[in-house]
Amino acid sequence: MFALVQRVTEGSVRIKNKFIGSISKGFVVFIGVCKNDEASDTIQLAQKIVGLRVFEDAEGKMNLSIQDIEGSILAVSQFTLCADTTKGRRPSFENAMEPIKAEKLFTVFVEMLRAKGVRVETGVFGEYMNVKILNDGPVTIWIDSKAKRSK
Repeated sequence: MFALVQRVTEGSVRIKNKFIGSISKGFVVFIGVCKNDEASDTIQLAQKIVGLRVFEDAEGKMNLSIQDIEGSILAVSQFTLCADTTKGRRPSFENAMEPIKAEKLFTVFVEMLRAKGVRVETGVFGEYMNVKILNDGPVTIWIDSKAKRSK
């Protein structure tokens, strides 16, 4: 499972010119659910994202988490994060999980964030969406739930 996390001062998602969700200070998180992902991947990502210390403290250092600043998250499913671009110029999306299973894992991910006390807005799974982001910094972080820390 992949997450592309962007620190924002605002973010919103619209479908057919109708606002579906919006946030002010916090994260816009794009989530790619891939074939071999499972519930443990949602746990890994939710913990990592809630714990990311990328908001500035009183001294201007990136030292605060989304919980510390009482920020919000706009979570948007994005199967294109699972693209394989190793052959040719047209991406393959074979690595993306089938939609019914992927939606379940995306929903579990969102529920885990909410269980940690974070306000979460979402897009609509599988819909064509327009996402507006006012990136702050910019700060953009890529997280792979399968990546292992080396010591």
